[in-house]
Amino acid sequence: MEVVKLLESQGIIPNLQSSRLGVEELFIYGNRLDSAMDEAARLPQINITTLDLQWVQLWVLEELFIYGNRLDSAMDEAARLPQINITTLDLQWVQVLSEGWAYPLKGFMRENEYLQSLHFNCITTSDGERVNQSVPIVLPVQTAEKERLQGAEAIALTYNGKSVAILRAPEFYPHRKEERCSRQFSIYNTGHPYIKMIEESGDWLVGGNLEVFERIRWGDGLDSYRLTPNELRKKFQEMNADAVFAFQLRNPIHNGHALLMQDTQRQLLARGYKRPVLLLHPLGGWTKDDDVPLPIRIRQHLAVLNSQVLDARATVLAVLPSPMMYAGPTEVQWHAKCRMNAGANHYIVGRDPAGLPHPGGSGDLFDPRHGAMCLKMAPGLDSLEYKNATTLHSGARARRPTTPGGAGDLFDPRHGAMCLKMAPGLDSLEIIPFRVAAYDTSVGKMAFFDPTRKEDFDFISGTRMRGLARAGKEPPKGFMAPAAWKVLADYYQSLKAKMDTN
Repeated sequence: MEVVKLLESQGIIPNLQSSRLGVEELFIYGNRLDSAMDEAARLPQINITTLDLQWVQLWVLEELFIYGNRLDSAMDEAARLPQINITTLDLQWVQVLSEGWAYPLKGFMRENEYLQSLHFNCITTSDGERVNQSVPIVLPVQTAEKERLQGAEAIALTYNGKSVAILRAPEFYPHRKEERCSRQFSIYNTGHPYIKMIEESGDWLVGGNLEVFERIRWGDGLDSYRLTPNELRKKFQEMNADAVFAFQLRNPIHNGHALLMQDTQRQLLARGYKRPVLLLHPLGGWTKDDDVPLPIRIRQHLAVLNSQVLDARATVLAVLPSPMMYAGPTEVQWHAKCRMNAGANHYIVGRDPAGLPHPGGSGDLFDPRHGAMCLKMAPGLDSLEYKNATTLHSGARARRPTTPGGAGDLFDPRHGAMCLKMAPGLDSLEIIPFRVAAYDTSVGKMAFFDPTRKEDFDFISGTRMRGLARAGKEPPKGFMAPAAWKVLADYYQSLKAKMDTN
């Protein structure tokens, strides 16, 4: 876009080829503000369009990094400050906060922000705006640490012996774990993997403003995929995208998923968009032990793209650094907000977003419908439009009962999409229903279900897919790209070999 290039060339906005972009590089502060406004009145002018203004706004997403001369002094200061050694999970949340995924949060939640998030799924900014923030982002500490650090004006956060950030004006408050879990997860059962981590964490929470020294790098060969929201927005602009549709996933891609993405692209083109771009955005933070690890998933996703199942020229494969919480409709709003902050305006909602089996019995923890339903109603996500994939084939899980008393899913699989439609602040998002997708044996590929010839369709469950992979068998032709299946099969067979030798 010409106006953006002009603004970059004149130094009015930074060139986003830089690996780090902070609010200090975007806004004018203090004494410079008045003089800059006086100067602007004397300068030649360009009248920009609303679309131009929207692109300019893409560069104002605040990050929490320290820049320039302040960095050296802050690192020297950190060496003198009392310290908290943080966990890998904590560091993942530092990355989320510092890169702007949780904007406008400026650090780990203080008590008032925590209560707003826990009770209202929102936080209120200093100017009174309600912004969707459905999950608490908090830093637990032990009682001994709280007593040692109480009264400190600032605390250095360290990971593996290295200072990574300063927490300013820290505020300690009780970590009421049962209340948190009951509200965030609708259950208090340590059979739930994230609840188990909460239960084992400290009895206090500490909030405060974060100043982060540098981008979090994991050195696992995947850092190049961990694009920040500002970097993604720049990428979409370079691709001349006039629509961005995001697909949230933590599992391998089969051709049923691809069918949904292809159909979304088709619908956007039919509505007049010229260059819709897919944000293929696997979750890259902590996941439960039996989920496929991120490196395997990235290899599998690349195999799908290389097999031309998806249009690689109109796709951005990137990693969302957030941990997975398995919090059902509450978490699906968080996933949507992250993609909205990254520049997406269309969102494909899965059948059972952020759900898992009930830890007290068989079936789903949440109603699979509720993620998409809540997303339509969620506060602060009203610039996204939702594509509803709640009817995507899911084999045995689709038929698993949802019953009270521990049997069935923890969340109703329908509720994610339903809540998304109603969540405060996300009310301009639309979920467009998809038909059921399953394996059509008559044509040998994934297709939308036709009830008039239901005998032709095979619902291949995740359990069955994993069983085939472990056994070294092939799925039906057309279920998954062969190269992508090989990545998955090799992984599961390696797990089986390890189990056999133990």
